[in-house]
Amino acid sequence: MKLRVLLADDHQMFREAMRILLERESQLEVVAETGDGLEVVRLACEISPHIVCMDIEMPGMNGIETTRRITAACPLVKVIGLSTFSDQQYVLDMMNAGASAYVTKAAAGVELLRAIDAVSRNRAYFCPDAADAIRGVLSKHGDQEKLPGAKLGARECQVLQLVAEGYTSARIGDQLGIVLSTVEVHRRNIKRKLDIHSVAELTRYAIRNGLITSP
Repeated sequence: MKLRVLLADDHQMFREAMRILLERESQLEVVAETGDGLEVVRLACEISPHIVCMDIEMPGMNGIETTRRITAACPLVKVIGLSTFSDQQYVLDMMNAGASAYVTKAAAGVELLRAIDAVSRNRAYFCPDAADAIRGVLSKHGDQEKLPGAKLGARECQVLQLVAEGYTSARIGDQLGIVLSTVEVHRRNIKRKLDIHSVAELTRYAIRNGLITSP
């Protein structure tokens, strides 16, 4: 089954370039496109795409508020933030609004395809510039006393960090020197303790609590 993609950007030439890029991939289908934030919400609810590639600055309603509304109304839809800018606040605002990935337009060729692949497998993704921006923010909040240790144990914090950075359970096991079944137990316990049930939400939690150190 093809991944259904909705393109949301008010620059028609950029949308056309992205459509050409995506339609070269046999597993992707661009099902709609628009340059208006309010129209994005309507289309997302009507046609239920798997993924929305969302420009942050659009008329009608900006991409941050549009993302917030889409993820509230259509929780199965994944949003990839697109912007000319990689400013720290842009990245954090999009992730807190519910986006699963962030890619700058300058890197929106291969990086966008990587982001689509990641979010289709329920993983978060940041292009290198966005990842650098997040590291810059989180370095200001590195006090270990501020980590969510009251809810999570030290090993659970390590597992959460690696999950948020995009590691699979197998890679987490290799990284921490523990067996796969133990990783899965930690992941279940983290979700239960935090009452969080998706990788995107876990990533946002890790961002807010200063756990991410690399993309």
